[in-house]
Amino acid sequence: MANFLQVLTPSNSQLIFIDQQPQMAFGVQSIDRQTLKNNVVGLAKAAKIFDIPTTITTVETDSFSGNTFPELLAVYPEHDILERTSMNSWDDQNVRDALAKNAADGRRKIVVAGLWTEVCNITFALSALHDVPDYEIYMVADASGGTSLDAHKYAMDRMVQAGVIPVTWQQVLLEWQRDWARKETYDAVTSLVRDHSGAYGMGIDYAVTHVHGGAERVKHGKRIGPNPAAR
Repeated sequence: MANFLQVLTPSNSQLIFIDQQPQMAFGVQSIDRQTLKNNVVGLAKAAKIFDIPTTITTVETDSFSGNTFPELLAVYPEHDILERTSMNSWDDQNVRDALAKNAADGRRKIVVAGLWTEVCNITFALSALHDVPDYEIYMVADASGGTSLDAHKYAMDRMVQAGVIPVTWQQVLLEWQRDWARKETYDAVTSLVRDHSGAYGMGIDYAVTHVHGGAERVKHGKRIGPNPAAR
């Protein structure tokens, strides 16, 4: 039986990226596409930090959708990519087998980030939950995108009604970390946050240098001035 009250942990989670490909991204209107890519890559790096088994699946790469984002593949240079013809990833046996293999190790919480929300994400989520009721689907809303704000919103609403849990990529990252006393992942997580979490990351840089007196992350030339000009 699914247990949605249990938080995500590095031992109960697996991740799937669905169709993070340029032609799919071209149609996204529900989120800024550069922000989307930032969030997708941030989520991938988070999974890498915590050794979360990750599946990458694509649709019609050569004939329509194009190659998976290179920034995503750079996180997983060794990964196989599961190619499909169906818009619904659940229709592909290789995808089912990959998820089932991880679930057999207790990883029944499936974190999903895909394009488009109203097609590839929702059909996968509904089909997986229908066929394997003890799977738990966590849909990463800000690492997914739809062809309009309404398309994304109502697909998310429909999935929530069916039992899918909506999350954001940073929420997933911090749920996996859980405790800052876990020093084995502390540095990697804070480094990831500084690179991908906008104001949160800026705040960490500020706290390190101006609160704790630490060094700046990068070396730079001398700070010259001020030198007020004559008026």
